[in-house]
Amino acid sequence: MNNKAQSLILSTAIHYLVPLLLLFSVFLLMRGHNEPGGGFTGGLVAAVAFELYAISEGTPKVRQLLRIKPLELIAIGLAIAVGSGMIGLFVGDPFMTSLWSGELPLLGKIGTPVIFDVGVYLVVIGVVLTVMLALAEE
Repeated sequence: MNNKAQSLILSTAIHYLVPLLLLFSVFLLMRGHNEPGGGFTGGLVAAVAFELYAISEGTPKVRQLLRIKPLELIAIGLAIAVGSGMIGLFVGDPFMTSLWSGELPLLGKIGTPVIFDVGVYLVVIGVVLTVMLALAEE
């Protein structure tokens, strides 16, 4: 899979699909604490976008596009998710207590569940890409 896809149609289609899938993954992430979606679903969609890009351009291009190793994404995501749970401890509430700070016009409610979802989003992208890129490079 390190070689580029030979299909001009596939390559062109993927260059249009990848940004749309990434945008859709962020949409799923941001609506997940109010409606179906969230960090897990959004992370899967984002990982699929990167895998489609790997099919078209090869795995080295995906690693170059990411600029960060998938294992580092997992570590950052776990730190964010655990950090969101720790916020409750600092204000005297139990671990993983939902705390809301307000609402933004386009994003909706902002609080610890959103931060947790961002952590899950990064962990899912990192895990799926770690597995899929390793399989593709073999």
